[in-house]
Amino acid sequence: MRATPNPQKPEANNDMKTYNDIYLDAKRKLRTAGIASHDLEARLIVAQAAGKTPEDLIKSRMLFVPDESLSRTVDSMIERRTKGEPAAYILGEWEFYGIPVTVSDAVMIPRIDTELLADVAIKLLKRRAAKTRMLDLCAGCGCIGIAVAKNVPDCKVILADISEKALAISRANILKNKATHNVTTFHADALLEPPSLLGKFDAIVSNPPYIPTDDIEKLDESVRGYEPKLALDGGWDGFKFYRAIAGRWPPILKQDGFIAFECGADQSEKLRGIMRAYGFEAIDTHIDTLGKERVIVARMKG
Repeated sequence: MRATPNPQKPEANNDMKTYNDIYLDAKRKLRTAGIASHDLEARLIVAQAAGKTPEDLIKSRMLFVPDESLSRTVDSMIERRTKGEPAAYILGEWEFYGIPVTVSDAVMIPRIDTELLADVAIKLLKRRAAKTRMLDLCAGCGCIGIAVAKNVPDCKVILADISEKALAISRANILKNKATHNVTTFHADALLEPPSLLGKFDAIVSNPPYIPTDDIEKLDESVRGYEPKLALDGGWDGFKFYRAIAGRWPPILKQDGFIAFECGADQSEKLRGIMRAYGFEAIDTHIDTLGKERVIVARMKG
């Protein structure tokens, strides 16, 4: 009696490739192009193209791929990456603080540096009584606010941004992370006075645009060529949004509320001066994993 072939492992011919073959080829092309994280990115790209999780890809690595469509899809994604497009935009998703985040070229890609801002906000809000409120201003994809909401379930979070495209991504991420019960979005311009209907907050958390206008063209091509300028441009000196938020948004803070900012690696000293000039005190500085002063937390006098 003739054995029935395994449909998940077709009989191989000389032209057929395994998932591992496709992964190794992708890894080689990324390494040749000088991509530092070629191993990780090759695994993520092949997994997504195959409709698998990275873990399932490893389990399936020695199985043969039944046709060439996967190779063609992977080759197209690798070509985009080697031309400079960030992997996160190619994949359409990235990870931040342990949660999956949908991204597009309408929003900046979440950075590991920004996880410190989320971590600081989480720790400070957990010390407070239940039912706190937090505003994530210049929210982009919403990663900071959603990370806080997932880790402080009693906190109500509003994701605010001037970009309707960014807010659409934020709403997608609220759904993706099942956070509709304590996260919502709001259209707002951080450079203007806050609408009174927002109410009062225990915290305003913001990772605003902070690249000086003239420095944008000096950024790596993967940033200046793909990420939205709206999310990068912090004005002539990089502090336009810090001044506007520190000067105009404190009225919506509760009496014991705080503002927490992410800042550039060389901006913390000037930012502390701006916060003091606008009447803030108890200014704390938090250091990132590279030893840089990355997060500033301040409270109003009184």
